[in-house]
Amino acid sequence: MSTRPPADLNKLVIATRRSALALWQAEHVKSRLQTLYPALEIELLGLTTQGDRVVDRPLADIGGKGLFIKELEQAMQDGAAHLAVHSLKDVPMEMPPGFMMAAVMEREDPRDALVSNRVRALSELPLGSVIGTSSLRREAQLRERYPQLKAEALRGNVNTRLAKLDDGAYAAIILAAAGLKRLGFEQRIAALMDPEDSLPAIGQGALAIECRADEPQVAAMLAPLAHRITTLSVAAERAFGLRLAGSCRTPLAAYAVQGEGEGEDELWLRGLIASRDGRTVLRGERRARVESEQDAAAMGDALGAEFLTRGAAAILAAET
Repeated sequence: MSTRPPADLNKLVIATRRSALALWQAEHVKSRLQTLYPALEIELLGLTTQGDRVVDRPLADIGGKGLFIKELEQAMQDGAAHLAVHSLKDVPMEMPPGFMMAAVMEREDPRDALVSNRVRALSELPLGSVIGTSSLRREAQLRERYPQLKAEALRGNVNTRLAKLDDGAYAAIILAAAGLKRLGFEQRIAALMDPEDSLPAIGQGALAIECRADEPQVAAMLAPLAHRITTLSVAAERAFGLRLAGSCRTPLAAYAVQGEGEGEDELWLRGLIASRDGRTVLRGERRARVESEQDAAAMGDALGAEFLTRGAAAILAAET
């Protein structure tokens, strides 16, 4: 059943990066909104971000994942766009003043994926094989479990990374399963990595829709796109990350799932912080009954506080 948009708002502009994955995500949101509001005109505003322009250096060296969203926020601030669609794992733990996360959509597969033309498992690779990844989180866990392999930086969009693998620059690469599936590359996945082996990034697989905090009409229109279980899960994950205040130079992971314990309202949160070389890895988990975002955030914050008492502060200090 469709819903009528506010009478004084007959057009929405969605700011998006120009990469194939970002455009898929923006088109997905556009389609969902058009189903809700058939009379509403919706268009995309494609932008190139600093994170897209600089591809020859690790993200940690140029300012972190927030570089993928600043230009989109500027477009909203300038009135050129009403909303922006992000991969939630690219959104900093704290929203900047004047903006809000209006909706978190249902999560796609949050796991990491091994992509290789040679093997079906990392354990099958010979000593010294080069693995490409853009993530310090993946790199640290890879080095912990497979010290005989060599991790090297891999930047660029999904198509670029796959091309580098096919050209022989890497024996295997590790990407987010969600992006591969959304772009129709599921057949390229050699293996899906269990969270026990590679704990996902905070918010991995989820889409976040951001708008200005002073546009309640826009926020209200986006609210029906929110997915409750995903929203609760990522609230716990992001609160964990916020408590630890991990920088883009700190390997940090958190993954929450619901309904795998005593009941559907129980949330199971796992967290990880590590040194980049994988020699120091701290893991922990919590289970709790949650009924609201506040409950979930409190759970994540508590796990983060526990990590600080167990040695996370020393890891953070060493990696900054």
